[in-house]
Amino acid sequence: MLSAGSRYVFDWPKTGDADRDAVLRDSKQFIKAVDMAIAKQDPLNEAYLVYSEGEAAAGSEKFIREFVDYRDRITGTKRYFAAKVNVTSGRTAGLVYCEDQSKAYNMDLKTGKTNVTVASKDSYVLYSSRLRVKGSGIWVTETLTSQRGSSVCQP
Repeated sequence: MLSAGSRYVFDWPKTGDADRDAVLRDSKQFIKAVDMAIAKQDPLNEAYLVYSEGEAAAGSEKFIREFVDYRDRITGTKRYFAAKVNVTSGRTAGLVYCEDQSKAYNMDLKTGKTNVTVASKDSYVLYSSRLRVKGSGIWVTETLTSQRGSSVCQP
């Protein structure tokens, strides 16, 4: 959940493989749930905890707390692209993808002002995650690393 007028663009076409498509679907939900926790200013929001555990959940909590501490939220458009999924044994998966933050900004909740920044190479982030499927069928992100300014994601 971003603020009014904001949106997500997932340029992640269906793969035709049920497991790989489920990894992409649940990863989208995880991304949206983290942003919802930021919007609600709730570092322990249940939504992202459904889609993450371990290191990924702890890292997400820390990330959300930074927005809460500064009383900021995210606004604008966030685009995700170049997703590559590798499912092993039907129970674990690796996912690598890019995020374009060039049209996403922080909004100060105290003043209501949006900090519009100029796009740069750092507006593009490469993510790498490790997931496993739970008994409920949800693909849970266990680890998530990011590399801001990665040449892999540059336009």
